[in-house]
Amino acid sequence: MSGFPRFLRPRRGFFRGGLRWKISAAIAVVSALVALALSLVVHNAARVSMINSTRDVQDERVQSALRIYEATGRLVFFAELDDRDLPKELKAYAAKGQRATYVQDNNAESPTVWAATPASDGHILSLKSTFSDRYSVLDDLDQALVAGSLAVVVGGTALGVLIGGRMSRRLRLAATAARKVADGDTEVRVREAIGGRRVRDETDELARAVDAMADALQLRLEAERRVTADIAHELRTPVTGLVTAAELLPPGRPAELVRDRVRALRTLVEDVLEVARLDGAAEQADLQEVGLGDFVRRRVRTLAPEATVVVDEDAVVQTDPRRLERILGNLLANADRHGLPVIEVVVDGPFVRVRDHGPGFPPDLLREGPSRFRTGVPSRAGSGHGLGLTIATGQARVLGARLTFRNAPRSDGGGAVAQLLLPRA
Repeated sequence: MSGFPRFLRPRRGFFRGGLRWKISAAIAVVSALVALALSLVVHNAARVSMINSTRDVQDERVQSALRIYEATGRLVFFAELDDRDLPKELKAYAAKGQRATYVQDNNAESPTVWAATPASDGHILSLKSTFSDRYSVLDDLDQALVAGSLAVVVGGTALGVLIGGRMSRRLRLAATAARKVADGDTEVRVREAIGGRRVRDETDELARAVDAMADALQLRLEAERRVTADIAHELRTPVTGLVTAAELLPPGRPAELVRDRVRALRTLVEDVLEVARLDGAAEQADLQEVGLGDFVRRRVRTLAPEATVVVDEDAVVQTDPRRLERILGNLLANADRHGLPVIEVVVDGPFVRVRDHGPGFPPDLLREGPSRFRTGVPSRAGSGHGLGLTIATGQARVLGARLTFRNAPRSDGGGAVAQLLLPRA
């Protein structure tokens, strides 16, 4: 029983393979079945034809032997009278006064062909022969059929690899282009990526459908972005007036509350405008070579003096210092607002990790990524607008960096961990 599962596992793995190998395997199996069927038909037809021809020859010989025997009394062509090995089927025909032939199978050897006829003196004259030279042609035919079948299978498999490889390559290119579209690259089109203008097939139809969906989605997102940007832009003037008016209020607790809410409103409007710009995919980074360890130390000292900075390995990265500072500030602000001390910042080569020791990121954020105006859990209502991490993710995309989020294991103290991977210089 231990060998049975081992036999099954490779087959399951094989059928999970790529489209190229599935098509090749299907064509190879069909080619083998067709070649086998044709070989069997040709072999059997040739064998039946040879047996019938041998029967005719043996029948003519027994007639000639009978005429000579009855004329001269001599037996020719190795004929025998009343052969003890004569098959009972021929004896039955001879008893009825009929001439007949019979093929006796000898397993792997050439078959024995009998011919018998009743003589006028009451004896049964019979001949037998193996005709081995004639049946050796079947061996040559079988070898030719085997060689032809192998050639058909190999050719069919090669054709399957060619066709499947071409289709698989087009599908892989389509999947790569679709992922770029999903990542926000609005210039990529699936049909152009797979060369759809040269080949018209189902893959091309799928590509055009995906491109049409991407165009419609882009238009909708662009319309939403413009509406958001327009609203935020129109709010800047009245909010600026509110800030000025709040500063003119007489000192007191009510004035402080008004100023605090007005400042929060101004920050919200600026953040919404920044998100709209980042969504527009028109932002360009001013890249410079930056020593990451020293940069993080100086910025964290200003942005979050209570946080600890550890440089495990320094690195020089290609980045925009202003945008990197924005990302770092948003990550530290998020850790301070939603986490618990101590906030740790670790520089490990091109990686920057910001960790707190709070409850960690909510499951929705880990599963879907940051989303504007969603803080993840009801308990965070009023403590943020969900824009900080959205802006950090957008800025990382402009920098060509990668920002990921995870939760530290409870055995290690738990907490939220945001990791930024920057391109090296």
